[in-house]
Amino acid sequence: MSELSEFRKEKDEFFKYHPHAPLTPEQRTSFKGLKYYLENPRLRYEVDVQEHSKKEIVEMITSTGTLQKYRRYGQFEFQVEGQTHILQVYRDLEGGHFFLPFIDTTAGQETYETGRYLEIERLSNGKYQVDFNYAYNPYCAYNDYWTCPIPPAENRLKVRIQAGEKKYK
Repeated sequence: MSELSEFRKEKDEFFKYHPHAPLTPEQRTSFKGLKYYLENPRLRYEVDVQEHSKKEIVEMITSTGTLQKYRRYGQFEFQVEGQTHILQVYRDLEGGHFFLPFIDTTAGQETYETGRYLEIERLSNGKYQVDFNYAYNPYCAYNDYWTCPIPPAENRLKVRIQAGEKKYK
């Protein structure tokens, strides 16, 4: 079993059985697992993130209309379908975790209409691991109890990212 397959299996178990999972008790009774694209090694990158000299605080609107603040950390370039694309990387203000919200042209048909998230990891060589196979839906995709930041306009891609988690139901 690949690392990605194991990750997905553990996530399904968390969603089915854990009390802090985003599913309601009623949803858990019929939950059969999340839907994913097949693993796509072409959407796994090791990138240089160009840090912004001024790391501005930005406010992202959420699914419930509130605002959440993040620090715009940097950006990176990557290639999909022979074209170069740029995404912004953010950091939360409390823990400093990297946060990559994005929306692509699969949104609304194959993936959650409001976009997906990705956590990126800094590698020992100074580059960052960006693996869209781990792209996931925010918790608000499962029920209205959750509040989730909506990817800002600067992270809207005009390309299909056919990797990661698909739309729930």
